[in-house]
Amino acid sequence: MTTRIQSKPAHRLAAVGIAASILFVAGCADLSPRERGTAQGAGIGAVAGAVIGSATGGNAGSGALIGGVLGAVGGNLWSKRMEDRRIALEQSTRGTNVEVSRTADNQLKLNIPNDISFDTGSYTIKPQLRAVLDPFAASLRDDPAARIAIIGHTDNVGSDAVNNPLSVERAQSVRDYLTTRGISGARVETAGRGEREPVADNSTESGRAKNRRVEIFLRELAPA
Repeated sequence: MTTRIQSKPAHRLAAVGIAASILFVAGCADLSPRERGTAQGAGIGAVAGAVIGSATGGNAGSGALIGGVLGAVGGNLWSKRMEDRRIALEQSTRGTNVEVSRTADNQLKLNIPNDISFDTGSYTIKPQLRAVLDPFAASLRDDPAARIAIIGHTDNVGSDAVNNPLSVERAQSVRDYLTTRGISGARVETAGRGEREPVADNSTESGRAKNRRVEIFLRELAPA
């Protein structure tokens, strides 16, 4: 006697996949918009791949791998070159209070505090910041796939009429310095957030000092 094992209908698998995708997207809610995009794409792609693999009789794990790759297309790669760059920057910025990290969407992030970047109310780069930017730029000259975003931030002292343009000017000063070190300005985007994205309590001096910062995001584009 032969026992027939019925596979789950494809529409039931699709429903499970959609539900999992929704949960994954909800889990990304705490990420910034920049970090959220690729994380969601890769996660949803992985779920979709698993559903496709199972529905067509394939292995769900293999399907998830394929889906994850598809979900990252047009997003960011974390290659060995990016990991080597992260390690090198951690070493070169040791003792400067610069934070080097990998974001949830595979970007290399440098969080540069105000004490080594700019004087209060100024957008003139300090010598200490040049020492951080020089090795960073040197690692990018032969990497045409790399793209850079520079975001300036301020504390809440002063009005938006002062803080908003100041944050933009600081980001642009970093970009202009990188161009003098051989980085094409076409590969760099800049923005200023003023006081709108604090990372600490603006009611204390230590908190305001943390909020006065420049963030540099480096991403390596996935193949189209």
